[in-house]
Amino acid sequence: MRYILTRIFFSLFTILLLIGLISSCANVASPNGGPYDEDPPKFLSSTPTLHETNYKGKKIEILFDELIQLDKPSENIIITPPQRKLPVIRTAGKKILVEIQDSIIENMTYTIDFTNSISDNNEKNVLENFSFSFSTGEVVDSLQVAGILLNASDLEPMPGIMVGLHRDLADSAFTTTPFFRTSKTNDRGQFTIRNIAPGTYRLYALADMNRDYLFDQPGEEIAFYDSIIVPTFEPAIRQDTIWKDTITVDTIIPVDYTRFLPDDIVLRLFKEGFQRQYLLRPERPQENLFTLKFNAPVDTLPQLTLLNVPASTDWYFTQILDEKTTINYWINDSTVWKSDTLQIQVDYLKTDSLNMLRPQTDTIRLVQRRQPAPKRKSRRDKDEPEPIEFLRMQANISSDVFDTISVVFSEPLLNVSKEVFFLDQKQDTLWVPIDFEFRQDSLNTLKYYIERKWMYDESYRLIVDSAQIFSIYGKWNDLLETTIQFNAEDKYGHLYINVEGVDEPAFVEILDGNDVPVRKAVVKDKGALFMNLKPGQYYARLVIDTNENGIWDTGNYAEKRQPENVFYSKAVYTINANWRIEEDWNVYEEPITSQKPLEVTKNKPKDATKQKRNYKEDGQKSSSSGSRSGGLGF
Repeated sequence: MRYILTRIFFSLFTILLLIGLISSCANVASPNGGPYDEDPPKFLSSTPTLHETNYKGKKIEILFDELIQLDKPSENIIITPPQRKLPVIRTAGKKILVEIQDSIIENMTYTIDFTNSISDNNEKNVLENFSFSFSTGEVVDSLQVAGILLNASDLEPMPGIMVGLHRDLADSAFTTTPFFRTSKTNDRGQFTIRNIAPGTYRLYALADMNRDYLFDQPGEEIAFYDSIIVPTFEPAIRQDTIWKDTITVDTIIPVDYTRFLPDDIVLRLFKEGFQRQYLLRPERPQENLFTLKFNAPVDTLPQLTLLNVPASTDWYFTQILDEKTTINYWINDSTVWKSDTLQIQVDYLKTDSLNMLRPQTDTIRLVQRRQPAPKRKSRRDKDEPEPIEFLRMQANISSDVFDTISVVFSEPLLNVSKEVFFLDQKQDTLWVPIDFEFRQDSLNTLKYYIERKWMYDESYRLIVDSAQIFSIYGKWNDLLETTIQFNAEDKYGHLYINVEGVDEPAFVEILDGNDVPVRKAVVKDKGALFMNLKPGQYYARLVIDTNENGIWDTGNYAEKRQPENVFYSKAVYTINANWRIEEDWNVYEEPITSQKPLEVTKNKPKDATKQKRNYKEDGQKSSSSGSRSGGLGF
């Protein structure tokens, strides 16, 4: 009996050992469950049915063939007509449930535009541009209009912006009445407004800040179409391609379809120049300086009245910075700036609730920041003289001949003139004095320019002797002596662009790879010249400068004025050192919707289609992982 038990135990051990060996040496692979799901969810049924008429309910159920999810429904799903009360939208397994909170409108076609918000629950395959409609009357309206929305200043496609129609053709409808039918732009700036009844309409775009479906906030971005929209349709034929594989065409077949018009509308989004003006928190960074900051540029300087300290009428000196939004007040009366606390009455213009500038009076209290106590000096330090604190003077100089030399002072000046600046040019081994233009900056009164036509590959020297310039606080300048060596001409390239198709005043901007202007030139004799460009790749933008003020101007809805037109060249201008390039640009050759190069487009289109998986590669990865981790290591 004992012998039999021993044999049985030995046999079981042998079997288990063989199983372990087989498991360790075999190529273990996790089953992948067959091909991955690459299809988006499919619509099966709904309550009400798709395009049902005379439906009076407020609840909608839509069933799909698999579990689904919604991406940001409050942002991506648009219900038309616009809903003042947000609808309740949620998923339940394979269903989407929508409950309308507003009152139901009689004889109205309702559209629920899901855009690209629906995807399956596992593989995130997106059901693109799914739309559901029904009617509370006898007819489901079926007309459509479509187009694209671009930013007016730089032709960027504008995603997620509301586009709407008004049946009321009066100009006031946009500012007083909610939209009749709406849609939203996709990531390419494209829009389609569906289920429109026959008629005439006005078309607008609105970045709706307060979700009231009308233009009632000056800070809202808008666009308006100049012409009246008359939706219509026509029969059309498109070519559909059947592929044998990814590179071989099998058949091209004509397919009849209904084309809804207009389908090529271009809207240009802009924000009006209006900005609400109000005073931000004042600051006193040092005892002799305080700052008033405004959220928008000020055209009229505030009037100041000192309340708690006697002062002369000219007790401060103003310095305007940051495009007229910041005003530095330098106190030049020592009895004032030595006071710990200043109470000042500020009379200025502030925007009221009707968006009008009205006189405003505020009283501000400025407390001097306490400086840390100075360290106690040692006996040796007491015998040393105090270091001189000079008036800081910063010269901004580069080696590029197209730049301007500027000098910026740290404090308001008591005196300054051209005569204290000495500019020399090196000729052979000698420094020869030369003339120059000297001027003060129009806004920053502590900044001065030294200008002349600089010569290639030449050396210049700028000198200001010590104690020649004094600030209102008694500080004087230290010696300034700096040498400037400008680049040789062969370090630059030159570009001339022949501009075709433009007979109006215009200017061209050369842009870098970040769509930032590098240089600007007025179009003269149908061309724009750019001298002394550094080697690199550039792009070009043209602005129709209607009022010839040298800047791009926005639009105004009340005046029915569109923003100034902008165009992009599709070309990339490669500038090499010591090259002269001439290029032709027909501004109207390309449609405005496809002009901007993708390289400088910030709102690049997203790929809504999920990338296909490599099943073989996934299986190999699983097999490799299994063989590394299993068995006894034989």
